[in-house]
Amino acid sequence: MKALNRIPLSMLDLVAVREGGTVADALAIALRTAQHAESLGFVRYWLAEHHNMSGIASSATAVLVGHIAGGTRNIRVGSGGVMLPNHAPLVVAEAFGTLAELYPGRIDLGLGRAPGTDPLTMRALRRDRVESEQDFPRDVTELQRLLGPVEPGQRVFAMPGAGTEVPIWLLGSSLFSAQLAAERGLPYAFASHFAPRYLLQALDMYRHNFRPSKHLAKPYAIVGVPLVAAPTDQEAEFLASSTYQRVLGILTGRRGQLPAPVENYMARLHPQERAAVSDFLACAVVGGPETVREGLQALADRTQADEFMLVSDVFDPVLRLRSLSIAADVMKQAATTEAAAGCSVTVG
Repeated sequence: MKALNRIPLSMLDLVAVREGGTVADALAIALRTAQHAESLGFVRYWLAEHHNMSGIASSATAVLVGHIAGGTRNIRVGSGGVMLPNHAPLVVAEAFGTLAELYPGRIDLGLGRAPGTDPLTMRALRRDRVESEQDFPRDVTELQRLLGPVEPGQRVFAMPGAGTEVPIWLLGSSLFSAQLAAERGLPYAFASHFAPRYLLQALDMYRHNFRPSKHLAKPYAIVGVPLVAAPTDQEAEFLASSTYQRVLGILTGRRGQLPAPVENYMARLHPQERAAVSDFLACAVVGGPETVREGLQALADRTQADEFMLVSDVFDPVLRLRSLSIAADVMKQAATTEAAAGCSVTVG
């Protein structure tokens, strides 16, 4: 059994714009959430790049990373991730190199190879560039070079950026990035918060093929976890209906702002819709404290995760903070239980 108390907690924020709210509201909520996560001992707070979506305000990811880092003290802040096909590696290196100089030792650079948007918007971001399978590995190599020390004769370098060695994470929802992260000896994060199908296969590939590097001596894998916690299972299920509505909107092409919760939402759906939402959220943990503990423990045992990254789309910002607090309390209780049994424990 994987010791639950030995798994650090982190958070991924899509900076949801809530129905009836504004982008400014969403940005303020993100900062308050990051400050709360830091107070709970969360290890890192990541923001995800998406474009042309009315319900997500995290398109200018590097700007938001700086905003959150400036409003917190110790928690690591980063991208989860920057969608590399949308950007020239030099631009990314300079942006995150600047952040690393402003907030030393606190910045992460998570990279994804999807565009994070629709084809029309992708063309608007990178004009007429056509991606090939080799572009992402090549761009990762270029980023590593630009963030490393300047080499003799190097004519193009990132300033700021050169020599900062900003930690690079590879993100993915398939096997491609798992293999690349293993080959490069980089830490890996699987997007099981929205695409859990290949989770176990990708983790196995990553760990089996991992080659130690100057960056990492052994595999380190983050697992994304959709989480809605409340004092009771019934309330948690009610609050999670905001997530269920959003997921159905994604699956049916009707994306919008984060909706308010509704009673008995899943029961109203057609069985095929209900099954599709459940498949999308196969790694979700929804419930009261004991249900959350059991769910996180089961996921830890299945994945042997080195870290959980929570995604908590609760409509009420205050109840979202409570959801995170319950998760953190569950971890502390796990530590207390092991200590009482005479075990040596390390929290977070």
